[in-house]
Amino acid sequence: MATIQAGGISGLDINALVQQLVQAERASVAGRITSREMKITSQISALGTLKGALSAFRSALEPLKSESAFEPRKATVEDAEVFTASAGTAAAPGSYAIEVVQLARAHQVASDAYADGSSSVVGTGTLTITVGSERVEITIDETNNTLDGIRDAINSAAGELGVKATLVHEQNGSHLVLTSATTGAESAITLGASGGDGGLDTLVSGMQDVTPAQYAHIRIAGFDHFSATNTITGAIDDVTITLISANPGTTLSLDISYDTALLTQRIEKFVSEYNALYDKMKSLRAYSPETRVAGPLLGDALLRGMEEQIHRDLIDPVSGLTGDYTTLASIGVARQVDGKLAIDRTRLDAAINTDRSAVAAMFGGEDGIAARLHAHVDNWLSSTGGLAAREQSLKSGMKQIEQEKEALERRLQSIEARYRRQFGALDALLAQMQSTASYLASQLANVPKPGG
Repeated sequence: MATIQAGGISGLDINALVQQLVQAERASVAGRITSREMKITSQISALGTLKGALSAFRSALEPLKSESAFEPRKATVEDAEVFTASAGTAAAPGSYAIEVVQLARAHQVASDAYADGSSSVVGTGTLTITVGSERVEITIDETNNTLDGIRDAINSAAGELGVKATLVHEQNGSHLVLTSATTGAESAITLGASGGDGGLDTLVSGMQDVTPAQYAHIRIAGFDHFSATNTITGAIDDVTITLISANPGTTLSLDISYDTALLTQRIEKFVSEYNALYDKMKSLRAYSPETRVAGPLLGDALLRGMEEQIHRDLIDPVSGLTGDYTTLASIGVARQVDGKLAIDRTRLDAAINTDRSAVAAMFGGEDGIAARLHAHVDNWLSSTGGLAAREQSLKSGMKQIEQEKEALERRLQSIEARYRRQFGALDALLAQMQSTASYLASQLANVPKPGG
């Protein structure tokens, strides 16, 4: 807006008049723009709320949208301080006797003590380090023939073998210690020396095992199984056993069973997130006759279409499904008067324990309830879905409003300038008229009066 100018010379309050007229012009248009802006802002916020509720609902559907998800297993071990275990959906339920004979260990060797510590001169030549079928040759000369020089040379050259060197200091001197980065017998470290002054031969001949390289060894139902690591896979189908400590001579149980509690929790989560989504949708389309306040998405076709589709997905029969468990209500998940879902735990547990495959097909089959719900929700939330299109439309509306605001300001500036020109001309005219009136009054005052 233009800078406010001073009052007129005639005494006319030009500033007040112009401000009032411009404000009247602004109010007639700005009110409509502000109303539209508030409506669009509330709709954008409402879509964000709706997307959050749909996303949470989709997450709850994720572990129910396939039949394999209804076969969760749990592994129960007798002593978790000896080993732990986890089971996938392909693990066969059953009980297994496990004996942890020994753990897998990484090879570690140490040299004899060198009295002068890390600066002790060892000797020159070629030091060979072998791990499995891989080997590296390290040249040791006068520049790196000390204990710490050899340590650094090994760490620089033998990294690809997974061998690390360090120095351990004690009262009698310092020891060069080599450690393999991996466990198992095939990761054993072998040292050799050649050439030079013979000092490396003394180093190598003095190397002793601190920790021998060894495989993990367990017995399952009396059968031996060996592993290069303490995480054992493949010994039992789709079961991973993690060894904690060796306990030879003691047999401990490992039980694999269906995880009914986890499956029930997933269904409870599905119901909980559906109810939360239902509440969100209801509030977004609500209307209060008492306050005459409407939800931001009242009458919205997109929201109404979502609600109708979700309702159909919940109640439509699952194709190809027969028997006692074909609907949510038949397994104890029923729609209440208020539109929400509620669970009868007794009926749900009975359905899962009686016919798990039927419950799996009802939720996660090709036409299952969770499968089709997940597909629809995923589509709505996609970058090309209805919510994204609506958001883009609303953002375009906000951009247009910003353009209208800028146009209004330019128009008001033009109107203000016009009013100031008009009132300026009026002010000049009034001043001239006042001057003329003053002149006439003074002239009339000098006219002789009768009888004077």
